[in-house]
Amino acid sequence: MSEQITTPPLQDHGRTFLVVVDQSAEFQAALRYACRRALRTSGAIALFRAVPPTEFQHFSTVGELMDHEAKTEAERLLQQVAADVHRLTGQFPSLHIRQGEVLQQLQAVIAESPGISMLVLGAGTGHEGPGLIVSALSGKLAGKIMIPVVIVPGDMTPEQIDAIT
Repeated sequence: MSEQITTPPLQDHGRTFLVVVDQSAEFQAALRYACRRALRTSGAIALFRAVPPTEFQHFSTVGELMDHEAKTEAERLLQQVAADVHRLTGQFPSLHIRQGEVLQQLQAVIAESPGISMLVLGAGTGHEGPGLIVSALSGKLAGKIMIPVVIVPGDMTPEQIDAIT
């Protein structure tokens, strides 16, 4: 069973944009798009981060320490991004941290959170491709994400994003 941490939004909103948090360049484009749309539609932001399970099983104490450190790092990252969301929208987002495989946990958060109405992703522009989740949308996740998905090109400038939101 995966461990999860979820914080509810501070108030109920009609539209909630879910953004998958990572440290990629394209994430910044997706976050700005979602924040601008939330601001313009009186919506809210939800942030998601999956922490992969530790595969170190020789000494359980070491594995537990590694899990704790990974969760702490995920919480720190989400808090930093939450501050950016607050700066851009004036509201704090709901936070979803899950331990487990990212695609499974993303599906679970969407299924368990009926207020989430749109998934916003950034598409990678480098030689490694558009990214795990964006690629999975036409494969493993095809037909399994039951909300609209917006894919923001990762190389859009803030000005370009502002112009379309």
